Amino acid sequence: MLKDIVQTALLLITGLFPIINPPASALIVLSMMPNATTADRAELAWRITTNSFAILLGSLLIGAYVLAFFGISIPVLRVAGGLIIGMAGWNLLQAPDEDETQDETQELKDHRSPASLASKAFYPLTMPLTVGPGSIAVAIALGTGSPREGLSAGHFVGVGVALLVLCASIYLCVRFAGDLERLLGTVGTKITMRLFAFVIFCIGVQLFWNGLSELLESLHGK
Repeated sequence: MLKDIVQTALLLITGLFPIINPPASALIVLSMMPNATTADRAELAWRITTNSFAILLGSLLIGAYVLAFFGISIPVLRVAGGLIIGMAGWNLLQAPDEDETQDETQELKDHRSPASLASKAFYPLTMPLTVGPGSIAVAIALGTGSPREGLSAGHFVGVGVALLVLCASIYLCVRFAGDLERLLGTVGTKITMRLFAFVIFCIGVQLFWNGLSELLESLHGK
């Protein structure tokens, strides 16, 4: 049983952690909520973590069945997700700096309102920026392909351990993103956020192209 737990946990963590990339996701959250207070970040971290846990768990357990029920293929999921992620990255690249905004006071109030935090915590901060189509596709693939000999108690425990590790890393990175901001300084933070915004845009384009390539190959195969 211990072997099943370790194998399942390591498989999921090594497969999903690089795609989720909690440190980069935390900086993107910071860039989209620049006026959030420490309490706001704590609430956002908790909401994003619980949302991520639910999405990953659902993808691992029933993701393939949901896609099959609606007739959605993995390539189509990647194309749609790539468009969303690409647009999010582009918007971040084009967003004005905080000192260039004219309605900073009103924006600050909007960002601190519970309704705004709750709505943004799921979209776009959790889906697709933290746990996006890439993570969902990998989770679905891992959920349907392992273990081949059938489900066991050790497998379920391993899934739980992996999700706890992944979600804990998401929470810590988002919760303490403000400390990283202070460490980098104002200029360093702006530069880092622009770089990550460009990376997010490139990830969206790459994900879109991967899905589109698979769709085109399927057409040629016919």
